[in-house]
Amino acid sequence: MNRQLWSYPSDSGLVAGEDVTGYRVEAADGPIGHVEAVLDREQQRSLIVDTGTWIFGRRVVVPAGAVSRVDGAHGTVYVARTKDQVKDAPAFERNDDDFWTRLGTYYGGFPGMGPLI
Repeated sequence: MNRQLWSYPSDSGLVAGEDVTGYRVEAADGPIGHVEAVLDREQQRSLIVDTGTWIFGRRVVVPAGAVSRVDGAHGTVYVARTKDQVKDAPAFERNDDDFWTRLGTYYGGFPGMGPLI
């Protein structure tokens, strides 16, 4: 398992177990929605993001490794991906191993996320 993909960067200001539910989510090129839930699935930390009306209310999962920083004072989570990169991620429809494999393959292909193991 690629820990870099599923762990919050040490300089993000977010630690495992911290609840950022309801925080706004900002991509590298603008707002994309809000945090619907924080997942801590057997060392696979991630955020479920509700994109609202931006892409027709689609729910996507952003792995913890894509979080660049958290601004608790303003209730905002920043992710180091563009809106299109988040939009093109597999939709969160079923919480099964196939989904997590597809998600890991998708995000693992970005620079800085390292190879999947």
